[in-house]
This record gives sequence, structure tokens and C-alpha cells, in this order.
Amino acid sequence: MGDNMSEINALKQYLNKKFAIKDFGTLKYFLGIEMAHSHRVFFLNQRKYVMDLLHEAKMTDCKPACTPLDNNLKLKTHDDHIPNLSYYQRMVGKLIYLTITRPDISYVVRLVSQFMHSLSMDHLKIVHRVLRYLKGSIGRGIIMRNNSHIHISGYIDADWAGILSIASLLLDSICLWEAT
Repeated sequence: MGDNMSEINALKQYLNKKFAIKDFGTLKYFLGIEMAHSHRVFFLNQRKYVMDLLHEAKMTDCKPACTPLDNNLKLKTHDDHIPNLSYYQRMVGKLIYLTITRPDISYVVRLVSQFMHSLSMDHLKIVHRVLRYLKGSIGRGIIMRNNSHIHISGYIDADWAGILSIASLLLDSICLWEAT
């Protein structure tokens, strides 16, 4: 990826000598990730992947949720274990892959992935809540812009009281990175 066509062509010729390659032109879809671009913007999303996930979970007609997690959630261990453990594990695994282009679900996916072998119906309800959230935000993804500079900006929305040690560690590492 770049804007120097002579360098790109030289790399293609070099790779073609070492391996049997084909140039299919501009990349539009790869490993479930859709890519769209213009001169200054590159957009990644997994819309089709989400649609397939909703279809597999039989939730294509579900009511969308505004957030991936209920903010009043009090997760506790119950004895009402779900009968199909592999279904839960498969759904969580697919949600983990989806965090590539949907960092907004990373926290809740991390939360549900902690209960892969000891879970209850509450955990499955959280997974279904994430799927309902994805239904309402299916076109979201990651936008990368050509800003003509190399500054990286990151934004987080965190419960500072609940994860104060992680937040301070993150801020310390950002400050160290900016200093170097």
C-alpha cells in the first residue's frame, strides 16, 4: 500500500520472481473484512460478517440495542448452565474476530470470553445483547484518513473508577510513547 507506483510495481515484479502471484487490482474484500477507499479515506468494516453471524444465531429479526452492554449489569455465577456450550464458545470466538474492525465491542467481548467453560444463561444473554447492538450498528467500522502527518490519536470510553489501574497504566504508556 502506498502512493509511489514505481516502487509498488518494482515490489510486485520482485515478488513475482520469488512466488507465483496474481494482481487482482484494488483490494475490496479479504478474510471477511470489507475495504472501501477514496483518495484521502480508507474504511474497514465487517458488515457481511455481522449479517452472517446474526443469521447463524437466528437473530436477523431481533430488536436492535443502543449499547453492547447494559450499564446496570451485575454478573454473578448461577447454576442455570446452558446446555450447548459449543454454541456460546463459537459465538464468542466470532465476536473476538469482529473486534478487528469494531473496537467498540472489545470490552464486552473480553468480559464474556472469561466464561468460556463456566457460564450461565446471563452470559449468553450478554452475547445476545452484543448481537442486538451489532444489528443496530451494522455499518460501523474503522476509518483511516490521510492527514498528511504521522500523529496517531486514540480515544477511549472507560469506567475510570472500575479500571483505574488499567487506565493509569494506559495513560503512562501513552505519555512514554509521546516522549520518545
